[in-house]
Amino acid sequence: MRVSIKDIARTAGVSHSTVSRALNDSSLISDATKDRIKCLADEMGYSPNTLARSLVTRYTNTVGVVVTTITDPFMSEVVQGIQTTADEYDYTVILCSSEETPEREMAAVEMLRSKRVDGVICIASRIGAVYLEHQERIDAPVVIINNHNERMGRYPHTISVDNHHGGYLAARHLVQQGDRRIAYVSGPVAVNHSSSRDRLGGYRQALMEAGIEPEPALVVEGNGCPDGGERAFRHLAALDELPTAVFCYNDMTAMGLMHAAGRTGLSVPEDLAVVGYDDIPLASYLSPPLTTVSQPKAEMGQEAMRMTLSLMSEEGVSEEMSGTSEALVQCRLVTRASTVGRQDKSPRAVGG
Repeated sequence: MRVSIKDIARTAGVSHSTVSRALNDSSLISDATKDRIKCLADEMGYSPNTLARSLVTRYTNTVGVVVTTITDPFMSEVVQGIQTTADEYDYTVILCSSEETPEREMAAVEMLRSKRVDGVICIASRIGAVYLEHQERIDAPVVIINNHNERMGRYPHTISVDNHHGGYLAARHLVQQGDRRIAYVSGPVAVNHSSSRDRLGGYRQALMEAGIEPEPALVVEGNGCPDGGERAFRHLAALDELPTAVFCYNDMTAMGLMHAAGRTGLSVPEDLAVVGYDDIPLASYLSPPLTTVSQPKAEMGQEAMRMTLSLMSEEGVSEEMSGTSEALVQCRLVTRASTVGRQDKSPRAVGG
């Protein structure tokens, strides 16, 4: 049977209110009594009834996290950042996946609320501002990391990376390496990926600044996964003239594209330079190591958890967190052997 506070009180020969105060580190109880009761609670196998406590405090000290897929290394690093900050505030993280489906995303959020989580963090949300229509039903703060569907309207509590600048950095680097025929493999077009559109915008800006007219045929749809990168390469290889460089929506796409290129006998970067996006741990272990745009993944997760705590107005949250709304973080280019060191490509000045 479950050990209760009354069981501990009976064994310790004290009132159950004394046990409750001792287990909650009340200043009304001496340190010696606290230590004795806590040791006895451990020996008896006591664990607090969090559901009962939540009915009194209205908080469960849990936060739900919805990811599009648990197989994406980008997600794991962001979740680790959320977990780090959650641990600092004694919060538990419950993780679930939407499988990149808007309907499952909303269902996951409502399921988490049925479990009485205090707040929800969605990574790469497919529905964004739709949450505003359901605020009363959800009745909990929702924070989004990288809102992927801003066409439905802006959402007020968002952590985003400057994807336009990231796309610009990637394409400018390739231009500076001497490339003029540069392709872009997008994210899934069907789900209105705002991050992919923004990266494409940055790519186009860098080309036009260099006097290069962007070619529609060099923009190919991907799906954010390695198989999408493979399909994109086959599409590019079927063109009359193969590009000399490719900027990929993310590192997973770049991995698939590099694999497909290698199977046809092309060498990276001598025949085809490749840039990814995210800087997942595997990027530096590819052959050759992948040049990529690095997002501050752990920091984004930490900031999202802080924003969630602020919105909950939980006791103990520092005042500097209050008022947090939208946060835009910057990315940086990490150059590796997938783009640099080519013998037949000497750097040229950007422009005209």
